[in-house]
Formats: sequence, C-alpha cells, structure tokens
Amino acid sequence: MHIVYVSDGKAGHRSQAIGLFKAMQRQSTQSITFEEISIEKLAIFSLVMGVFKKSVQNVERVPDYILGVGSHTQLRVLLLGKVYKNAKTVILMKPNFPFFWFDFAVIPEHDEVQASDRVIVTQGALNPIVNEQRHQQNRILIALGGSSKRHQWNAEKVLQNIESIVENNLHAEIILTTSRRTPNEFLAQLEQHHFAEKLHIFPVEQTPQGWIFEEMQLAEAVWVTEDSVSMIYEALTAGCKVGVIMIDRLKEDRITQSIDQAVVKKLIATQVHLSQLPIAQTFKEADRVATYLLAK
Repeated sequence: MHIVYVSDGKAGHRSQAIGLFKAMQRQSTQSITFEEISIEKLAIFSLVMGVFKKSVQNVERVPDYILGVGSHTQLRVLLLGKVYKNAKTVILMKPNFPFFWFDFAVIPEHDEVQASDRVIVTQGALNPIVNEQRHQQNRILIALGGSSKRHQWNAEKVLQNIESIVENNLHAEIILTTSRRTPNEFLAQLEQHHFAEKLHIFPVEQTPQGWIFEEMQLAEAVWVTEDSVSMIYEALTAGCKVGVIMIDRLKEDRITQSIDQAVVKKLIATQVHLSQLPIAQTFKEADRVATYLLAK
C-alpha cells in the first residue's frame, strides 16, 4: 500500500499527515510506504496533462491514498485523484471545495461540520504521537507559546501562572521550554523572579528536533499557553494530564471556543495544582481515523 502526501512545506501540516501515516502503519497488515511531494513539483498544468496520460512524472509509485493539508494542496489532491482513479483522496482540513469531491475529509470539530460517511470529525488536529507509558510521577513540563492572530502575549499573566504552578507543586520536577513565538526578553524577565530557581529551563533554540515530544512522554502533566492549540492535543495524545495557561485574547472564534469546550469537557483545566488536573485521557485520534480509512 502506498500513500502520496502533497506537501505545502508547513511543519504543522506535515505532522498531521505523518500522524495518519504512522497510525495506518500500526494497524494495517500490509506494508505501507509514504511519499512526500512538494506542491512546487506538482504544477497544475502537468497534473491536468497527467489526467490524459494517466500518470504524473514526479509520482514514484501508483498511490492507494492521496493526502493533503493546506489550501494550496487541495486542487492538486483532486487532480491526482483524477490521474490515479483507484486511489482514495483524503484532505485533512475543512476543504474549500465541495466535500463530495474528495473521498474523505478529516475535520477538527471546532469547524462545526457534521460527520458523515465521507467526513471524519476529530478532536483537534492529528499528530504522530503515541502514549509510550513512560510518564514519571511529579514531573511537569511547561510549554510556552506567544502572540498569534488570536492572542496577545501577556508576560505578567504568564509569570503569575508559572509562579502558581511552582508554588503549588513544590515536590515536582518542573521543566520549562519556550517556542519560536515566545518574546526574546521573556526568559530574562522570568529569571529575575525567585521561583525561577526551581525550574529547569530549556529555550527552544537549545532543544534538538523531537525534544518536546520526548519530554511529553516523560511528564505526568503539561501546562501549555492557550495559543498553542496543537500542543495541547499533542500532550493529550501523549497521555499527559493537561493544564492550560490563559493569556489575553484578541478575538473569540471557533479555535478559542474549542479551548473553552475542552475545559468544559474536562479534557484540560485552568487549575495550577497537579492533583486538580483531569485524569489523563486515552486520546488516539489518528488511530481512530486510520481504522476508519482502512475499513473503507
């Protein structure tokens, strides 16, 4: 079985495709291969010509599934589906085209689309993480984001939350890391406070690829700033208890509402004591989607 992934080069989108691929690998009795093709190598004209030729030069093997994530991948996924008519087209987002043009659409529930035979609704975006059952009691990870189109970084509010987490979990080992969006001056501000001495601080610039996923496998609990929605669901998938650090919102939309709904559902919590966080969930959205696709 062969999967062709039409890539727009965005790491978050690739993470979703890899998550589904790995889940299908785990569940299929067949060998599954994965081919990533950049949109730059899939010119629309060449794809249209490929419909008549019944092949495309940059596709190494005839696919069984064609995946895409991102607006610029959708038309290419559709055209590849016309070239390779036996392949299933799967778009991992709410598509701009009519849903029935694709064989399947995998859509986060915050987009408020009704599930159907073709539409698989998920809690959050897919990711490649699995729970490896290596969590260490009283080990905490704090993962900081930054400003986004929905959120405004509030250093004072974040510092207050970090202090509360430290003071309410005195016997815990606490690791803190930043992201590319965290303001450059924030760590200097943090280190001026006495509670910073109780933190093991790892700036994102000093962490190798995959470091944070490994830390999620070890942590009992992860606190994430609310702007980092994908990281919240990655921590849930890793099997961690999850706390959310609320920051200032610039606007309310389906994404911010999804955070509020996750709190209401008790998937995550705004509390600062480890014992007050919801019990870690069995969260396997990529596996659930893979099971559905393989059954079809």
